[in-house]
Amino acid sequence: MSDKPKIIIGLVVFFALFTFPFWYNHGKATSAPEPLLSAKAKEAKQCVRDVEYMRTEHMQLLDGWRDRTVRDAQRVYEINGKEYVASLSNTCMECHDNKADFCDRCHEYTSVNPYCWDCHTYPEEKK
Repeated sequence: MSDKPKIIIGLVVFFALFTFPFWYNHGKATSAPEPLLSAKAKEAKQCVRDVEYMRTEHMQLLDGWRDRTVRDAQRVYEINGKEYVASLSNTCMECHDNKADFCDRCHEYTSVNPYCWDCHTYPEEKK
């Protein structure tokens, strides 16, 4: 007696179950949410760095600010001849004043739990 039909049926069932999540969700991929800019951020039209850099490297920038401020007492960040206070609360949150609309949207999407708010206080949400 040949087990060939059973093996083929088993392989087909295994393949179908193994690939189910891929073909079931085909075409349903979502893109990252756009952070909602406040009126002040839209009015400024320029951030500390360009948009693409800030989307991908903002945490490295903030870590660098923290290290230079805490370890070296260097509280000014200069780029392209312009000076900024190296501070999440006093620089970033001045324009991006709604944490829920700006920070939390992307952090929740990417399942990231930043430790910024371990030291900083939550900004007052502006309605």
